[in-house]
Amino acid sequence: MLSRVQSASLYGIEAHPVDVEVDVASRGLPHFYIVGLPDVSVKESRDRVRAALKNTGFNMPLRPVTINLAPADLKKEGSAFDLPIAIGLTAAEGLLDAGCLPGYLLTGELSLDGKIKSVKGALSIAMLARQMGVKLILPADNGPEAAVVRGVTVLGAGSLPEVIEFLRGVGQLKVFEAGGGELPAASGHDEDFLDVKGQEHAKRALEVAASGGHNALMVGPPGAGKTMLSRRLPGILPPMTFEEALGTARIHSVAGLLKGGQALLSSRPFRAPHHTISDVALVGGGQFPRPGEVSLAHNGVLFLDELPEFKRGALEVLRQPIENGEVTVSRAQAAVTYPARFMLISAMNPCPCGYLGDDRHQCTCAPGAVMRYRSKVSGPLLDRIDIHIEVPAVPYRDLSSDHQSEGSAKIRERVIAARERQLHRFAGENIYSNGQMKTRHIKKFCRLNDQAQRLLETAVQKLALSARAYSRVLKLSRTIADMEGTEEIGPHHLSEAIQYRSMDRVF
Repeated sequence: MLSRVQSASLYGIEAHPVDVEVDVASRGLPHFYIVGLPDVSVKESRDRVRAALKNTGFNMPLRPVTINLAPADLKKEGSAFDLPIAIGLTAAEGLLDAGCLPGYLLTGELSLDGKIKSVKGALSIAMLARQMGVKLILPADNGPEAAVVRGVTVLGAGSLPEVIEFLRGVGQLKVFEAGGGELPAASGHDEDFLDVKGQEHAKRALEVAASGGHNALMVGPPGAGKTMLSRRLPGILPPMTFEEALGTARIHSVAGLLKGGQALLSSRPFRAPHHTISDVALVGGGQFPRPGEVSLAHNGVLFLDELPEFKRGALEVLRQPIENGEVTVSRAQAAVTYPARFMLISAMNPCPCGYLGDDRHQCTCAPGAVMRYRSKVSGPLLDRIDIHIEVPAVPYRDLSSDHQSEGSAKIRERVIAARERQLHRFAGENIYSNGQMKTRHIKKFCRLNDQAQRLLETAVQKLALSARAYSRVLKLSRTIADMEGTEEIGPHHLSEAIQYRSMDRVF
């Protein structure tokens, strides 16, 4: 007998419909075949399903069983096909009316005792179920996550017998109600700008970066506080909008990083990979494409400490996501595009020994060594970083001072006010900050008066700014004006933006 169950397979962050076709022959020697480009974890479903059926009072057919995962040209991976295969077998054996199956999409991993374990990508699968117009049956642990998607009925199950009884019409599954678009309360940040002594110029630059979603590079000697400042940046970032939270949670769901019962992220992600990271781990990919660190930092912060120590190839692949807000991973069978709209915050020493320009230590590096060290960060990548911050060593008078720095809470209030102006300005444009502006937005919202035009012309000539650097100076000026609460960009806004291009002066 033949039965058909609807399920889904993940490729990238998208869920694709898969028909699980189960055929149990009337005669022949027992065997169990799974076809349709399954990977090893899918083939192992045979043993999990057999044990789960036996331990819950059902029997595996002692006849030839063939399971086809259609379409056959789509690679299938993961353990989420366990539940639809088990349901398909019970329907093919006549223990379940196959006529009730077309209205549901099933996904879930089975344990050997019949319990249903959580799966990755429930958010994307729920979006697919809404698109197909069917109800979704999935592990109860994934229920809150899938219920974020409105317009789809989400049913959570804890075990295989619960699903069978429900489909027979004699049992009930837990219904997860769609949320009202509320975000979970943000967790507090232990690290506060109150702890930072001195470095007022660097704190101001990071406030500008947070207010407009700009990339920043900090250059200074060891122990100046570059990492300390970066670790405190999440505490001043504004809360995510619901659309941002949904997009970020979708990536973390596919990567399996959402905790049990967690629907959306409570705060913006902060990713800080080690400098030994590979190109694939940074931007994503692999035999079965997975999101990399740049995508896991979507709508948040990607912090790269000791920037020149990263592999040259790993740094160069950052160009596309920084410029376009997405990264495309191409493979022989298909190309996958991941969202990657993040703030790049990086730190580096001025030279290999770290003490070039420090009045308290003597630099021991030869000029050639300094140039080789700095050239590890290529000009095109440096050009894509909006803010260059010089972070000098902290003098003793600042370290020993009892003066209390401004806390993250007050800085965050100003950042949120600036971001609200930008959200109002870009309503309906699918961008959320000045750092994401395209050329047409710059022409419309970054107009300069005659005095500011003359100042910018002088800066472009003196610093030999590229066209990209010119655009980024205008974006920074727009953000600084927003922080001041004015629509007109004045010469003092432009002056501050220009002085943040310190690396252009060095080179």
